[in-house]
Amino acid sequence: MPRYHFHIHDGTTITDQAGRELLDLAAAQRVAIRLAGEALEQLEDFWSGHEWRMQVTDAHGLTLFLLDFVGTLAPAALIVQPDIG
Repeated sequence: MPRYHFHIHDGTTITDQAGRELLDLAAAQRVAIRLAGEALEQLEDFWSGHEWRMQVTDAHGLTLFLLDFVGTLAPAALIVQPDIG
């Protein structure tokens, strides 16, 4: 089975040295979506507008695909809503 590596870049780089053996590219895409969601939930500054990227490579280091995310609050989200009650 092919081995896929899931690297994270968010101002620093977290390199996935071990990787995961998965059936095919479609399986790697499903795993990447799940891992990205789990990682993004843990970020305290995701909404700061900084780019977050997951780079998925094969065992030879060839980039197969990227997941890019940027969380940016719109001005309306920054308006304090009055209490209704």
